[in-house]
Amino acid sequence: MPQTPEEESLGSLVAQASSHISSLVRSEIELAKAEFRFDAKRVGMAGGLFAAAAFMAHLCLILASFTIAYALAQWLPNWLAFLIVTVFYLLVAGLLVFIGIRRLKGLAGMKRTARSIKDLKEIATPDEPALPTLHRDREPVTRDGA
Repeated sequence: MPQTPEEESLGSLVAQASSHISSLVRSEIELAKAEFRFDAKRVGMAGGLFAAAAFMAHLCLILASFTIAYALAQWLPNWLAFLIVTVFYLLVAGLLVFIGIRRLKGLAGMKRTARSIKDLKEIATPDEPALPTLHRDREPVTRDGA
């Protein structure tokens, strides 16, 4: 006959609690895996759609470049119109590279993380003994505050 919680021993209660906790942790891990799979599929689909949109935009940029060159060709020789469009894109690409290099030079690295890890290392491996030493110029405080 099953015992009531008041009649069960402390050991059996701890064993039940640990089995409940382990099954809860396993269930949470399974839930996290299921959510991750679902989200990964959605992210993959969205990434594919973004890639397709970027490809289409690139094609539009090429067609727009030809349109601009042919529009300029109404007043200029064909070779000069296409050269102007090409030089424009080279200048824009150069400007983007320049801005990108400046942004990379502005990187600070992981200074805060390195400092934090160094501090943690110092805390974990103290150079001083665990018990504070008494300094000669200071006397220990007694119970009466003197």
